Amino acid sequence: MTNQDQAEAASAPWPPGGVAVVFGAGGGIGSALLERLRAGSAFATVLGFGRATEPAIDLLDEASLKHAVEAAAAHGDIRLAIDATGFLHDDQAMPEKSWRELDGDRLSHAFAVNAVGPALLMKHLLPRLPRRGRAVFATLSARVGSIADNRLGGWYGYRASKAALNQLVRTAAVELRRTRPDAVCVALHPGTVDTGLSRPFARTGLEAQLPALAAERLLTVVDGLTVAGSGGFFDHRGTPVPW
Repeated sequence: MTNQDQAEAASAPWPPGGVAVVFGAGGGIGSALLERLRAGSAFATVLGFGRATEPAIDLLDEASLKHAVEAAAAHGDIRLAIDATGFLHDDQAMPEKSWRELDGDRLSHAFAVNAVGPALLMKHLLPRLPRRGRAVFATLSARVGSIADNRLGGWYGYRASKAALNQLVRTAAVELRRTRPDAVCVALHPGTVDTGLSRPFARTGLEAQLPALAAERLLTVVDGLTVAGSGGFFDHRGTPVPW
């Protein structure tokens, strides 16, 4: 974002009485985002949805996403929505280091959680954004989803599913602009955060942010977004990430 973009954003605060909602609020980054938003005063209502909330969300269950969006919209205009969900590894397997490790079921699961689920969330959420006034939808992507930045290889499913997510965000932003010209739809790279998702891959000398710091940085980027950045991919410092 340029200095001009940031200046424009500073002159256009969040409309009063709005709703902020975090999807994936049970995760390390999601819970930190929720806590920081609730500590602020920019929104009249701050909600968080996850697998253990009421209503609960499951990215593999479209009806649960629709229900959660409806529950959030019942509180007022949704001005900020952050999708903090994602899947990298589980107890069964770690990210692939070689094509020899590729498995159809695991690839399908990565795409289901990292791309299809967020796409279905956008399907139900974006039409609920106000037609006028500042509104932002941001989903957490990852720098490894950048095709141009891929120099190390590996992590096939995670890289490919996040690249798919980036394209979905870009495409949705084009459509969103037609009916909600003041709204912003972006992908954000949070950096390496000290959570269960990234902890197994920590290296000496690698900056691993605490979730609270990551949340602060991401929300600073969100506050500085303008419609000119809609459809973009930014890191936690507000710097564009190449596709």
